[in-house]
Amino acid sequence: MNDIDDSILGRRALLTGMSVAAVAGLAAGTRPALAQNSSARAPHPKDAWLAELDGMHKVFVDSSTMTGGGSALWAAGNILDTHVSEYEGQTSDYALVVCFRHLSTPYGFNDAIWAKYGNLLMRNADPVPTSNPMMVPLPTNGQHSIPSVLEKGAHFAVCGRATRRQAGGIATATGQTPEAVFAELSANLIPNAHLVPAGVIAATRAQEYGFSFLYGE
Repeated sequence: MNDIDDSILGRRALLTGMSVAAVAGLAAGTRPALAQNSSARAPHPKDAWLAELDGMHKVFVDSSTMTGGGSALWAAGNILDTHVSEYEGQTSDYALVVCFRHLSTPYGFNDAIWAKYGNLLMRNADPVPTSNPMMVPLPTNGQHSIPSVLEKGAHFAVCGRATRRQAGGIATATGQTPEAVFAELSANLIPNAHLVPAGVIAATRAQEYGFSFLYGE
């Protein structure tokens, strides 16, 4: 009986060893292939700006609500400030993107657009904003703002699909064509902003180019 048990145990040990070796071999063989495929793939022209951003650390901070846009700025500012104060680094060590999509998309437009269409961009607001609220430091954003993170080298992604939706609503309210309003919005983005086909696509493509992902709520 002991001989049988020893035999079974021996076979189990052999199989276990083979399994570990097989898994290790699979992992060793797969990771370089994945890395090679990722680095070898040429970025689509609409994603090229993401692939070209230099930085030892890459972070994509997403937002899809009005409050989330402020939280995204708060996170971006804290990351850059803490890297300098606690890690003795420089803001240039970071390739950092803040994304305004869905309901936070209007934060991607400059003050000229807000002065002209603020009542349509933020309905039911009292008072109606006549400038981009994220252009000034706010306590809810940890005193961070678009200019303050822009000064530290941040980039912005602005959702193209949501911009088209905003253009359609403004066009209906003002008697213009959606195409004309979309062209106006696209020409009046905040500095260092990239109008992306869709914010959700930018969020996923950024991770393909090595960006960590955060979401501002």
